[in-house]
Amino acid sequence: MEQNNQAFSYSYSAKEQEEIRRIRDKYIEKKDTEEDKMERLRRLDRRVLQKAQAIALVFGVIGTLLLGFGMSLIMTDLASGWGLSQGALIAIGVVSGVIGMALAALAYPVYLQVMKKEREKVAPEIIRLSDELMK
Repeated sequence: MEQNNQAFSYSYSAKEQEEIRRIRDKYIEKKDTEEDKMERLRRLDRRVLQKAQAIALVFGVIGTLLLGFGMSLIMTDLASGWGLSQGALIAIGVVSGVIGMALAALAYPVYLQVMKKEREKVAPEIIRLSDELMK
């Protein structure tokens, strides 16, 4: 009786090969190559921008919500439902609207301040990496 030792062979597509390589590369120790340094440089720069944008966005969203809340208090007749006088409700609406406007207006200056502080933090590392890459 003759044995058949043929094995099944399958080759992956280029897209699947690339995905396999990316997954494999996560688990292999890499030397500090020029590509790794460039990726680290990009990541540091992105982190500064993303943190500043996130904080400014929070200020802007909270400010906008407070402004909208104040406007809705002023323009609707909620005083009877809340047991307050119309004048008190308008005063609360004006105060919350002004606070909301202030927070929304502070979003950009906060963005600039956070960006400046974060850039100061990562500047030595960015300078070091960029010097190594420009050699």
